[in-house]
Amino acid sequence: MKYLGLAYFTPEKFAAIAPEDVKALVSQCPALDEKMRATGKLLVSASLGDLDRWKTLRPRNGKTHVSDGPYTESKEVVGGLFIIEADSHDEALHIASMHPAATLGEEGGWAVELIPMDFYLSQ
Repeated sequence: MKYLGLAYFTPEKFAAIAPEDVKALVSQCPALDEKMRATGKLLVSASLGDLDRWKTLRPRNGKTHVSDGPYTESKEVVGGLFIIEADSHDEALHIASMHPAATLGEEGGWAVELIPMDFYLSQ
């Protein structure tokens, strides 16, 4: 089964971390990302762009309305995503627990949400 992992952070908390501490924190991420890749179960992994470049599209009065920023009003924001294919839910949890947002950055409000998904490929 495939699982979507959403890596969250809290912008206000992250902004409060000293720049040298952010650099030290982020420098630990590549090794954890590599650990996830080494399982052979990681299908996709991506960091998402700056929030001020996000756009939201909604239907309004028969037209598509485009607005700035994330759709949801929330203290946490999705900063990255990954898709894994695991043989069991426990295996998916084990692999997701390797992600930097599940391992580091407590002071930045990092977290991972793991979501089972029905996956369809269009042809």
